[in-house]
Order: sequence, then structure tokens, then C-alpha cells
Amino acid sequence: MKLLNLMTCAAMAAALCAPAAQAQNGDTLQTVKDRGKLNCTGHNGSYPGLAELDDEGNWKGFDVTLCKVFATAIFGTEEDHLDILPLSWAQRWPSVQSGDVDLIIKATGWTLGRDTEIGLQYSRPYMLGSVNYMTHADLGLQSPTELDGGTLCVEAGTTYERYAVAHAASMDYEVTMVPFEKTEEMKAAFMSGRCDAIIDWDLQLAVFRSQTAENPDDYAIVPGPVTAEPLGVAMRQGDDNWVDIANWVINALIFAEERGITRENVDDMKADPPSPQIAKLLGETPGIGTVLGLEDDWAYNVIKRHGNYAEIWDANLGEDTVYKLERGANALMRDGGINYSLVID
Repeated sequence: MKLLNLMTCAAMAAALCAPAAQAQNGDTLQTVKDRGKLNCTGHNGSYPGLAELDDEGNWKGFDVTLCKVFATAIFGTEEDHLDILPLSWAQRWPSVQSGDVDLIIKATGWTLGRDTEIGLQYSRPYMLGSVNYMTHADLGLQSPTELDGGTLCVEAGTTYERYAVAHAASMDYEVTMVPFEKTEEMKAAFMSGRCDAIIDWDLQLAVFRSQTAENPDDYAIVPGPVTAEPLGVAMRQGDDNWVDIANWVINALIFAEERGITRENVDDMKADPPSPQIAKLLGETPGIGTVLGLEDDWAYNVIKRHGNYAEIWDANLGEDTVYKLERGANALMRDGGINYSLVID
């Protein structure tokens, strides 16, 4: 995958000031096919677990893997069919509005303003950004309310401070805030034992624990979110076919996990489908590609190359990584999370 140059500041400014371009139904898919590549978002630096470069300069991470998944769905493989643009947070909007990127897959929360004022369309959430406490493991906390009477290191004036205050008030427990002006000071105070907990997105807590602690097992992310933000794939408004593709590509990953379809057994499942729904998903029964403008084996190719949702999580964030991040709210509904598949008929 080629690392593209960043857009110029002038182009960015023009795009930010201009109204969002409208994509006609089916235009985006055709544009991507004609180009022969999908243009997708990376990060201008390292965003561990989601978008980062390995020692050989290759992109990896959960969001980057989803970019690979979408390219595979369209072309049968992501190899030679995907360009990752290393964009800043602010560059996301003008990049998709101008058509420089086809999808924003960059820890992007679904909000009213972004949906209406910026002119984006969102897929179903592919991840819930969970805000949690992290404590010293020997405290043994099993829920946020068990921090009652404790101390919390926070960055003064941040949304995380407000989240903690609101959660404590709504759940009727007391916590003493220990505010800091700088993130580094806050984290150092927590590590030194000055307070019982800190608060952040659970992924960032996992990264902090893995990269900073002498013994990561000394620190535990408390089960149960203080709050959460749904993260979705963002696209230009107006191309319903492109939104449909995004929704059903994400759904295929979750559906495959629910049905136990993995990279290892997908060939057997395709050869002898155990249900009509699996036969359609994997392209043995025609139709799942035609209605989207894709080949009927697109979901088979995705699972064969990248696995189901659980396999992608484990490879980028979970047990197969230094982050060891639990699924939490991102588990399947049957396992206590929010993930569930849509109906394939």
C-alpha cells in the first residue's frame, strides 16, 4: 500500500469552507473501480491499535484492517488496490468532501452535527468507543461505582472530567477529582499511587498500560463504561449504494463471528453451507453481490483474507497484541455486548 502525500493547506482550507459535495447513487463505487484502488484514511503519526506503521513501514491496526476489508470486498484482494492517506483529525472532512478519500475509517464518532452540518453519512457503528476507569489492579474493582470514596486523576477542564462527574452523580457514588493541567503529569501521578484511578477511552488506557508500565498486569481497566461513543464509517452524503456496501461489509464480519465462520474454516463452510443464510453470505447462493454492485464472493474473500470481527479484534487490539484489550461492549450481544448481525435473506 502506497503512502500518499498530504494535501496542501490551501486545498484543505477551500474544502473546509465549501459545502459538502453530493455523491450520486453508485458513483463512488464506480469511481473506485475505475481508479483501481480504494483511498482510505490513515493517521499522521501513530494511533496505536487503530492506525500505525510497523517496523517495515506497512500500515496496520483495526481501522486500517477495515480499510483492507473494504478494498477486498470490491476487488477480491486489498493488494495493489488500497492507498492509505496519513491524515490529521481536521483533514478528515475536506478529504472525503473533495473525493480524495472514499471512506473515513478513523475513530470517527457519529454525532448530530457531523451528520447534518458537515454533510456526512454514517454506516452502522463498527465499534463503541468505551470510556472507562483504570485502577491499580490490587484494588480489584469490578464496576465504576466501586470507586466510591476514591480519588480520580483527571485532566482539568476536559470532557473526561465532565464524564466522571456526571457518571458519579447519576450512579450515586462519590469520587474526589485530582485535576492536572498536563496529561503527562496526570499519568505520572496515577502511576506513583497518588490517586486510585484515571479515566480515558479504554483503548488509550490499554496503550498507556502496555507502553508505560513496568508491569502492565499491575493495572486493570474497570469493567463497565462510564460513557461511550459510537464509531462509524463516514462517507459523503447522497450515495445510498456506498452506504449499503459499508453496512453490509461490517455486517458480514459480525455475522461470520456469530455463525463461527473463520479464516480457517471458510472454505469448508462455502463447500458445504450449514444454512441458507451462510450459503448466500459466501456466494454459493447467488445474489449478495449483485444487489450491491459487487461479486457474489465478496464476503468469502473478506473472511478468507482477514477473518471475522473477533479475529480482526484479536489481531489488532486483543489477546494477540500487547494491548490485551477486552471486547467489553464490543462483544456479541449473546456475550453481553452490543454487536449483532442484520438479517441475510
